[in-house]
Amino acid sequence: MIRTRTISMEVNKIVGDTFDSILALFPKVVPDAKINSDGWWSFIGPYGKSKVKFNQNKSLGVLDHEYIDEESAWKIPMRIIPNGNSSEVVIILKKPKQLTDAQFDERVEKINKLATSMKKILESDFNSNYFKNMV
Repeated sequence: MIRTRTISMEVNKIVGDTFDSILALFPKVVPDAKINSDGWWSFIGPYGKSKVKFNQNKSLGVLDHEYIDEESAWKIPMRIIPNGNSSEVVIILKKPKQLTDAQFDERVEKINKLATSMKKILESDFNSNYFKNMV
């Protein structure tokens, strides 16, 4: 059986601004990330050497990404949906075959916490003091 979890959060910004802010956020919260010529960001993550690549279409609100670390590989659909003057960010997590159910549940919990932090940062207009407090 395929296991999935959906994370959804409202961001107090219009879709285009939310989209741009999410892309700008990544290198700020992962300071050792380096982008390669093939579009992959490489960095050391909580599970060792990691990389992420965004597959994006701003006009459709698509910000899918692939994430690979030393333990697993994820294909993560992400959508940014208009909601008046704000945006709904929806992330779908599908359990990678390499992970046990317990490992997947643990990762989903961490990703939920990351999403909560991401929302605060996105709505703070990248307040530099917020980044200092995260370290």
